[in-house]
Amino acid sequence: MLRIINRATDDEERWILCGQLVGPWVAELRSNWGEVRDPSRGRRCVIDLSDVTLIDERGERLLGDLRDEGAEFVARGVYTKHLVETLRSQDEWPFRICQMDTTIRIK
Repeated sequence: MLRIINRATDDEERWILCGQLVGPWVAELRSNWGEVRDPSRGRRCVIDLSDVTLIDERGERLLGDLRDEGAEFVARGVYTKHLVETLRSQDEWPFRICQMDTTIRIK
């Protein structure tokens, strides 16, 4: 199961994900991204992965697609940090990571 919480400010749209980004929940995030994201407003799009416990291959591909569409990511925890580092090392994932305490911000 995946819970998606949307928050918006004047300069940022944020997707806070809680649970597992697997199976049908990957399509749910893709749908929510398409409904909520408004590129014409010029706000940063941040996907907070801090409370994600599992990401399958489809979820990884979606995160890559969203990154290509301008998403930035926040990751915390051993699993998600490892995933981010793994993805960062792949040629198709040119992440810039800034370490801040136990949080990794990927832009």
